[in-house]
Amino acid sequence: MKAWFHCTGAEFLARDPADMVGRLASAQQARGYPGTPDQEFAWHRQVSALRAAIGRVGGQAWTVALEYELLRLERRIDAVVLTDRAIVVLEFKTGAPSAAGMAEAEDYALDLRDFHERSRAHSIVPVLVAADVPFCAPVQPWLLPPNPTEPLVSGHATLGEALRWVQAEIPAADAPLDGAAWLGGAYRPVPTIVEAATMLYARNGVAEIAAARADAANLTRTATAIARAAATAQTDGGKRVVFVTGIPGAGKTLCGLNAVFAPEAGGRSAFLTGNVPLVAVLRAALARDAVERGECSRPEAERRVKERLQNVHRFLEDNATDPRRRAPPDRLIVFDEAQRAWDEAKARIGTRNKPSRLTMSEPAHTLEIMGRHEGWAVVVALIGNGQEINTGEAGLAEWGRVIAASGSTWRAVAARRAIEARDPMQRLADGPAPWLTIDDDLDLTVPLRNVRESTGAAWVDAVLRGEVLEARAIADMSAGLPYLLTRDLVALRAALRAFARGHRRAGIVASAGAKRLRGEGLGVQLDDVADWFLRRWPDIRGSDALETFATEYDCQGLELDVAGLAWGNDLAWRPTGWRTRRFAGDAWQDRNKDAHYVINKYRVLLTRARYETVIWVPRGSRRGEAFHDATRDAAEMDSIADVLIACGARLLDEAAAPTRAEAVTLL
Repeated sequence: MKAWFHCTGAEFLARDPADMVGRLASAQQARGYPGTPDQEFAWHRQVSALRAAIGRVGGQAWTVALEYELLRLERRIDAVVLTDRAIVVLEFKTGAPSAAGMAEAEDYALDLRDFHERSRAHSIVPVLVAADVPFCAPVQPWLLPPNPTEPLVSGHATLGEALRWVQAEIPAADAPLDGAAWLGGAYRPVPTIVEAATMLYARNGVAEIAAARADAANLTRTATAIARAAATAQTDGGKRVVFVTGIPGAGKTLCGLNAVFAPEAGGRSAFLTGNVPLVAVLRAALARDAVERGECSRPEAERRVKERLQNVHRFLEDNATDPRRRAPPDRLIVFDEAQRAWDEAKARIGTRNKPSRLTMSEPAHTLEIMGRHEGWAVVVALIGNGQEINTGEAGLAEWGRVIAASGSTWRAVAARRAIEARDPMQRLADGPAPWLTIDDDLDLTVPLRNVRESTGAAWVDAVLRGEVLEARAIADMSAGLPYLLTRDLVALRAALRAFARGHRRAGIVASAGAKRLRGEGLGVQLDDVADWFLRRWPDIRGSDALETFATEYDCQGLELDVAGLAWGNDLAWRPTGWRTRRFAGDAWQDRNKDAHYVINKYRVLLTRARYETVIWVPRGSRRGEAFHDATRDAAEMDSIADVLIACGARLLDEAAAPTRAEAVTLL
């Protein structure tokens, strides 16, 4: 990403303002954006304010960048001023200052901190420049300013005062900020799944949506490996199942969406998932984006996205019962969470609300349906290791059985992980097989969801295996493990609001089996998942109202910037390890037969956040109290809190609920 125009402070003062505005207008036209007189007037006013401010402060040696593009947000920063010690992010508004304008400036600053490689070692200061208001410095000076700092507000005429104050308050850097080097620095964002889907749908490639860390290059490698397998199938007219394995938050869904929306898919393609909330959220987001871009009307947009994002159970039933046994229009399909495909028994039963018309396992029906194509067909199976959360899920073993039984019709490509998993149910085969080609580029091992710290998934895995010392060692080696713990619901909400700076999204998640959270004051699940994930406060339906919570079924495959996990009694701790339970009638019952499903529910919930996860372990009800509630026993909740702290979760209460300005200093 580049600025539309940039130069030194000295050049900025020497140039004709009309020339700079003309260059911005040309850059706008070259990118296909329509120009307006209002936009040119705004640029003239911005350039005038910047010239006056830089001249007044003596910023000739600084660097000025106008209209700096941010891919993740699909927006542009109005101006970035690079002094010798600070990156000043400027958002210009013609009207009066507003909380929304301050949040926008803060969001741009956060984006640079997290995704621009040359920004991480320097102070970043967001400034809202609005109307002609005076500059007012913060009431308390910045003793240890967070990065980014809290947003400042100035008017167009008082911008110079704001820049002078920043230079006086920000400590000098060990090495002065080099403007030219900063402009040449890589900007590699890690978008949310909703942001990524809208960008891919608008034909941006996964290579442009690279990871912020250099060690996450396997995202691009995996996308290339999928394309390579699909191209081979097209060339030899064969049929392939491409298995993409990976830890939670490593980018499997992103790779699947890329495969569907990429032109290399060859004709029609579809993303199939049994994750109803994921379909609802992505359909709503893509349709809204298409309408806003002027691509088509809303009814047409909704029709198009329904073709590309489908419910896997409906796809299978509609095609399995087709009396003419026609091949579907899609040559390439992505089967999301393929390890959760139903076995034959579950497929025959269906769901409580809808009897099934299937007669085989879902993997068997999938390959039979796609096998009707003359020539090539590709099934991309996304495998979320350790994310099986329901009975009746067939696992990889069923996929392997069906492929082997197809004779020479189907072949598979997968990483070595798919035959080396500890759980036999999650192995394609018990070793090399003639129908299987090994390609380790199809294994995503680097967590992308948590932007600043890559140890979260390993820590969660150790915690849920009950390996306290291993989890503690991971936490001790971490630069800032993003897991905090509180015993207070009010503190949880305060912390989530403080951590969710700018436009970042916070929300509360909880296990569907945590039935007694109701007794702790949290008992309302969300009504509409698309509203919860897409609407924003002050709309009370949005997640950041913090009034309702999402279960593992609502949020699997989706994510929040900041998550609050309400821990329930369905996963309790005892000296020998985790105890899994279900609530029946008025008491808890041990759930030993399918305990791993409860464990995996918490794996899903603990890996939903891109930044901080604040775990709330309720205080429970103490024995000896009037109206003691044995279903919320305080001793049990204390044990859960104690083991999480022993594993390395940091106490939020020790620092109290952070203020907006203090939030990032906790990490």
